[in-house]
Amino acid sequence: MTGKNQQVQTYIDSSSTWKKELTLLRQILLTTELKEEFKWHSCYTFENNNVLILSSLKRVALSAFSRVLLKDKHQVLSKPGENSQSARVIRFRSVDKIVELEPILKKYISEAIQIQQKGLKVDFDQKGDLDFPPELQDEFKRQPKLKKAFEALTPGRQRGYILFFNGAKQSKSRIARINKETDRILAGKGIHDCICGLSNKLPSCDGSHKALKK
Repeated sequence: MTGKNQQVQTYIDSSSTWKKELTLLRQILLTTELKEEFKWHSCYTFENNNVLILSSLKRVALSAFSRVLLKDKHQVLSKPGENSQSARVIRFRSVDKIVELEPILKKYISEAIQIQQKGLKVDFDQKGDLDFPPELQDEFKRQPKLKKAFEALTPGRQRGYILFFNGAKQSKSRIARINKETDRILAGKGIHDCICGLSNKLPSCDGSHKALKK
């Protein structure tokens, strides 16, 4: 059992919904080998590697595993989004459901720790997976620094940009999006990362920058 992190306690105490569910999930997590930390959310790590995140989003309290390597024999994991590659989540809507799934949850955490101990990694095959728009490739030729900065981004951040650029149907719209995000890429930031430093959920942006416009 690891020690409690005061920031996590504050996060749960300030939650207006799902407080009982968050508290119970936390109690379960504290019985494992994971270390409780507070980064952009309540984060649980093993040997300094992120294993899962505990958070409350809209109507659900959820536990987000950081890897797709879990076997999921009980079919309780799901993708947090359509384009998610490695992340998987378990969504809880009641205390009763948490109690029901507690044995499975503990088995999955044990498996996740073993994955960390073995040093297993997700093979994304990024070159074959990412469809670089021609406008971005042209910009890379004009700005070698931009290409170097983009390649230095994490696979997830690269994918986020590619999905955003390819989401524009017209070439001129893709060019506009690339130009708009160039400074962010050069700064080593992902498309959803905070760049003003005001976010309460670093490194993600939570909209706090809007206060600067008032």
